[in-house]
Amino acid sequence: MNSERVSVNLNMLIKLAKPAASLKLFQSRIKAPQSGGYVSRTKGRGMEFDEVRLYQPGDDIRSIDWRVTARTGKTHTKLFREERERPIFISVDYRASMQFATRGVFKAVQAAKLAAILAWLAQRHGDRIGGQIFTDTSCRELKPQNGKQAVLHFLNALIKTETQQAAIDLEQVMGRLSHHVKPGGLVYIISDFRGMNPAIENYLAKLARHCDVIMILVYDPLESHLPAKGRYRFTDNTTDVVVDTGDKQRMLNYQQKFQQHCDDLQTLANKLNIRLLRCASNEDPVQVLR
Repeated sequence: MNSERVSVNLNMLIKLAKPAASLKLFQSRIKAPQSGGYVSRTKGRGMEFDEVRLYQPGDDIRSIDWRVTARTGKTHTKLFREERERPIFISVDYRASMQFATRGVFKAVQAAKLAAILAWLAQRHGDRIGGQIFTDTSCRELKPQNGKQAVLHFLNALIKTETQQAAIDLEQVMGRLSHHVKPGGLVYIISDFRGMNPAIENYLAKLARHCDVIMILVYDPLESHLPAKGRYRFTDNTTDVVVDTGDKQRMLNYQQKFQQHCDDLQTLANKLNIRLLRCASNEDPVQVLR
């Protein structure tokens, strides 16, 4: 099997910088105006021109638009737009359930590709990049930083996960995420979202109140539909399981379970005003993000 189907390497993730350049970053809804917002209107020089309005006490006289003032007989001020950097936080699921695929690449590899594309896109946009990489036994947070070096630091973390610690579940991971992310940021959570519960939903609600949150569900096509009638063997190199897809009721229950999982995530996303994307292991991650 092609090694890039089951594991990630730095060269693979660096190459994603080029296709990432064709994408546009999600625009913030400015949920934390106290922190300055993502795009602010300020008076200044050398920034992108926005509009002209009547002069107000306190405006910088250097920003007076003398042409409009002369034409209208009333003093007008130029306004400029200043794009402020914002933290982009990318949470990536590397748990055992993500080490699986029947088509395309392992779900964990697809998650890493999505994360890399988003990191390159954020860097191109001038934002700070940070993240969280978690397994069943470890969780590591990276503080958002600027520049290409921040992207490379994040990509290396995707390749070299931490050594085993104590067992950690999705609830604990989301709790840590809600603690580390600051208001006004943009948060991507890339996972299969196995193990959802009310506590996790509360953490997501807390995040969504002050940040823009985008959930990306990564799944293998086999998780949504079992193959045609027959007996199929699956293994994790430790345990073997044989599935008989000739049992129609079992197949129906299996498909309904996955669909219910998707429906529950969409209901939660709608409730919390979160965006939900779906990406199969055999899809082009660039096209999914586009």
